[in-house]
Amino acid sequence: MSAYDHPNYQEELERLNNTISYLENYNEKFLNRKSSIDEAVDYGKSHYNSDNAEQFNELVINTALQDTVKGKIRDITKSISKPYFARVDFDENGSNKHGKYYIGKISLMNEENQEFLIIDWRSPVANLYYEGRLGKASYNCPDGEISGQIKLKRQYSIESGKLKEIFDIDITTNDEFLQAALGASKDNRLKDIVSTIQSEQNKVIRADMWKPLIVQGAAGGGKTTIALHRIAYLMYNNENNIKPENFMIIAPNRFFLSYISEVLPELGVENVTQTTFEDFAFGIIGKKLKLKSSQQKLSGIIENYSSEKCKQNSNIIAASSFKSSLMFKNMLERYFKKVEENFIPKVDFKIHNFILFSYEELNRQFFEEYSYLPFKKRVNEIKKSLINKVKNNKKKMLEQVEKEYDEEIDEVRAAMNDCAERRAKIIKIADERDELLSNIKKGLKTLIKNYVSKINTKSVLDYYIGFLNNMENFNKDSVSNELINYVKNASLKNLLSKDIEVEDLAPLMYIKFSIFGLDEKISLKHIVIDEAQDFSLFQLYILKKIINSSSFTILGDLCQGIYSYRGINDWNDVAKYIFENEDSTMLSLERSYRTTIEIMNAASEVIGSLKNSRLPKAKPVIRHGEEVKVFEKDSLKEIAKDIDDKILEMEKQDYKSMAIICKTLDECKNLKRLLKNKKNVSVITGKEKEYSGGVVVIPSYLVKGLEFDMVVIANASKEEYTNSELDVKLLYVAMTRPLHKLYIYSVGQKSEII
Repeated sequence: MSAYDHPNYQEELERLNNTISYLENYNEKFLNRKSSIDEAVDYGKSHYNSDNAEQFNELVINTALQDTVKGKIRDITKSISKPYFARVDFDENGSNKHGKYYIGKISLMNEENQEFLIIDWRSPVANLYYEGRLGKASYNCPDGEISGQIKLKRQYSIESGKLKEIFDIDITTNDEFLQAALGASKDNRLKDIVSTIQSEQNKVIRADMWKPLIVQGAAGGGKTTIALHRIAYLMYNNENNIKPENFMIIAPNRFFLSYISEVLPELGVENVTQTTFEDFAFGIIGKKLKLKSSQQKLSGIIENYSSEKCKQNSNIIAASSFKSSLMFKNMLERYFKKVEENFIPKVDFKIHNFILFSYEELNRQFFEEYSYLPFKKRVNEIKKSLINKVKNNKKKMLEQVEKEYDEEIDEVRAAMNDCAERRAKIIKIADERDELLSNIKKGLKTLIKNYVSKINTKSVLDYYIGFLNNMENFNKDSVSNELINYVKNASLKNLLSKDIEVEDLAPLMYIKFSIFGLDEKISLKHIVIDEAQDFSLFQLYILKKIINSSSFTILGDLCQGIYSYRGINDWNDVAKYIFENEDSTMLSLERSYRTTIEIMNAASEVIGSLKNSRLPKAKPVIRHGEEVKVFEKDSLKEIAKDIDDKILEMEKQDYKSMAIICKTLDECKNLKRLLKNKKNVSVITGKEKEYSGGVVVIPSYLVKGLEFDMVVIANASKEEYTNSELDVKLLYVAMTRPLHKLYIYSVGQKSEII
């Protein structure tokens, strides 16, 4: 309701004004403090003396304080316009305390009375707002479970420091406040949702960090946003032992990273690594190869899905599926065993007649003592053993050499009387002795170097080629010879051109990790994977191996698994094969908040045509809108004419974003050529690093994870979208992108699945 009509308006207005006033004064203090610190840093830099340790330490401390104060000022400045968004009144059992908790994005304490003016949304007590209902309730904190009674739950709409609306609520689902938030227009960036987090979303955000979390999330269920809020929550609650650089978000592409770029800073979190699997993989492998676009491959599969090239498609899909599987990983491990058996030279390490390490002893070190290390790093440890052995035995060896030669000289003396021949023999033996002693003293390092040089290490790529050439020797899983030969020939053909596919990245990473180890220490403690249904089990396996932890948040939607031929088709497989014997948490985000009930119902009918129980239907909430409009036209040119009108309609209705979705990139380019109103229309190819908003023409396989005010599906004809799994999922993805309006066109008869 309007704030003015609420019976507690004056009380709430006074509270808001007092909080803003306190924030403004608080901000002024920090600005003054920042000014002093800035001066100290500038002075420290301009008068820097490398010999003055005290001055150096002071500069380091002030520089760190400078960053902290800068962040604090940023948070306070943002909070002045909207200090909080909710309030919870909670009476704790066994206490006379009547707690009034105002919830916002930061914590703010009144320094005079030590009472909180604002409670951070990530704090334990704030959980009462997200999950508690009026009446009996409790929350967990470091002191244990706190029980009591929720007396009041209230939401506020505050804009530019002005109190606009007040809502008294019980739960946070079906209310005007959420409807207002969901009904807002969509621009070119994802926004935070701290004021409207729902109970099922809150469970995902606050789940245990150290247990693997797998989330099946409906289209529009807020997976991406919730993932980012989870990072902010985990940072807040583990700030003493977790740093931003310990987190990594893996997104589908750089275009998507641009789309989500503003959420974490809005939540007060900086410096979290945001990357794609491809970029992370190249960072591990260390060799920049030419990566063939997975989107291009999918586009080819889509275009040839119903053509005479179906056999070729079948081979491509089977090969991708196999190379992404744990069977392929198992074959690679058998190859590693073969490499391991022949890694150490089958010779003793000796100097002169002294065997310092027998081959058997060196092999024992390699296979047993250092078995926990990658092969190359085992050699480094063995090298240290050789150096220590030589160092500790150097004196003994020299004494032994002298003793042997002295005994030989004594034998000559005993056998012959003094004569020129005897003297010549003794001089020769002594010279040999001195030369050997000198060589031993000089050549110990060279000797070690020569031994290590016998360990012939190939490149990561050469090991992979060696594996591919001999794949049949490591096949114990009854993989057909036909498939092995196809994978071998296709992969080697690519590698000959210095090309690799996405499916090659996990094997190459595994070779690098197992044989060479990592070039740099990985500081990651938690990985968040968005659109995880498109990841293979092999990819998840190698990520877990690299960070040596099960601290993962894995979010995806099986209904949107357009890469299902190499991706995940059952979340239970992830729990069973990747996090085996570990207590995985599996949660669902069933409700869809993005789009209207009418649009979501139409999309659910499409995905329901697959009749697959593992593909759960999304449950739309709250918002009604126009019915989905379907138009059958005679040509793409006619459709383009209608779309020109829709672009004008978007501008009139003050919408900020619109997607024209075609099945393929070629169709996108053809359609744009036919548009008259094309000046501000962009074609998305997948290579973009920035998402600028406005009107875009985009292929169906690139639109996952994005959302727009309006969506036009340009050609959902009977020929374009068949009842195949891939076509159904592509159409479902396209239909679940709009917030407000969806128009579907077809050249000729519309698809039978609509």
